[in-house]
Amino acid sequence: MTQIKAAITGICGYVPDYILTNAELETMVDTSDEWITSRTGIKERRILKGEGMGTSHMGAEAVKGLLRKTDTRPQDIDLIICSTTTPDFVFPASANIISDMVGAKNAFSYDMQAACSGFLYAMSTASQFIETGRYKKVIVVGADKMSSIVDYQDRSTCIIFGDGAGAALLEPSTDGNGLIDFVLKSDGSGINHLVQKAGGSRRPPSIETVTNREHYIYQEGAAVFKFAVTNMAEAAAQIMERNRLTSGQVKWLCPHQANKRIISATADRMGIGEEKVMINIHKYGNTTNATLPLALWDYESQLRKGDNIVFAAFGGGFTWGAAYLKWAYDGDQFA
Repeated sequence: MTQIKAAITGICGYVPDYILTNAELETMVDTSDEWITSRTGIKERRILKGEGMGTSHMGAEAVKGLLRKTDTRPQDIDLIICSTTTPDFVFPASANIISDMVGAKNAFSYDMQAACSGFLYAMSTASQFIETGRYKKVIVVGADKMSSIVDYQDRSTCIIFGDGAGAALLEPSTDGNGLIDFVLKSDGSGINHLVQKAGGSRRPPSIETVTNREHYIYQEGAAVFKFAVTNMAEAAAQIMERNRLTSGQVKWLCPHQANKRIISATADRMGIGEEKVMINIHKYGNTTNATLPLALWDYESQLRKGDNIVFAAFGGGFTWGAAYLKWAYDGDQFA
């Protein structure tokens, strides 16, 4: 019996028009373009502007573009999973809203929260629905409006994050291409180092939490950096070892765009050069759940059927992981 794999058959991204440059950040906090670039690799990031605009608006735009380019009818979609850390509301799920916005009337949908590792978790989850034969067309969305939880008085975090969304269509494949393997990990003790302190059931919104600025990202940079460098690189190395992939056989590394130094450390651990690394952190910053699909979107025209791609991600929680995927189509067909 031929084994079914979940293949990515289309990718699309969306980023807002407004560009927040390092030069503009220099007027907001005590920082400089040189300081930001040398430590993070970021030059600019996109910010979603407009009254009442949330994560679902960006996610819906990415899905609409995906449906157009793959010539897929919205009513043929079976499932939409949205990985996000900044949902429009506590409930309903942003995935439900996106489904309504794009006309996916026959799909069920739900959100997945695993911080910056969310798209990797969601893609791995979606693959199970495909591999069992239960569903034929599943869309995975990675989207975040990080500007909604960034403190623009905190120079250590406001330089890092941006807004954006990406969407991937997963369909059954029997030619050996698709998601081959994944490694997913978590460690809840990371709450002390990277957390949004208030807004949930433990510390509901109050005058005190707002006054104390507890609804913004709190990050202990040094601790997070050390943990991310070690675990993201180790997960990528593990996925290579157990699938007997040599550095020469890896065509691309698609890493979470958190920090240029973390990306470089992961590539070094895998033994691959920068020419094989998807990098767009310089123009988008860290878009959290959107970084992986946006990287695929930016590099799509260079991808070829059968390319070995290793994904690696790390996020608050802590969450981290890696995945091995064989690309299913020549990307320049959509150029």
